[in-house]
Amino acid sequence: MKNINPASWSFSLDQVHTYAYCKIFSSEECKKIIQIANNKGLIKGVTSGESDVRSSKVSWLYHTDDLEWVFKKLTDVILDMNKKYFQFDIFGLIEGLQFTNYKAPSDKYGKHIDRRYKGVIRKLSLSVQLTDPKEYEGGDLLLYESELGTPMEKEQGTLVLFPSYILHEVKPITKGERNSLVAWVSGKQFR
Repeated sequence: MKNINPASWSFSLDQVHTYAYCKIFSSEECKKIIQIANNKGLIKGVTSGESDVRSSKVSWLYHTDDLEWVFKKLTDVILDMNKKYFQFDIFGLIEGLQFTNYKAPSDKYGKHIDRRYKGVIRKLSLSVQLTDPKEYEGGDLLLYESELGTPMEKEQGTLVLFPSYILHEVKPITKGERNSLVAWVSGKQFR
């Protein structure tokens, strides 16, 4: 084991990645998810904090919304990616899926983390890009390890998975509209 500081003694080095991503859904599957969410209806997205942090519409989706196939795919990919990149003790998507629609000229979701004090223990956050990036401008998902955010992959059907305590945001959309699927993977208390 290599010590970072000659005066320190670390038990082990951090093996948790900041994020991981992979292609999960085809263009046709993304369109089907968008259609199901739109048919269910959209409501204003809200936060528990400042009201000007978020501007978007959402729909809450569950496996009973003819989306069992989505939950099965997500489960397989999440378990595999967690094993490779995070190794968290996780047990499910107990809050359902949040379909989010951002429209120009300025829908966004400012900097935030997905952890909530005295709430469900969220260990991993995921975002699936449902819209072809040629159909909109802006709306980048950025993760922050420093002052400069890292833009995430935008290919349609791509899932980005990251620890829920990572600061992130969706920049304002400037043209068109962007749809995404967001969820939080729950688990036992961090130790």
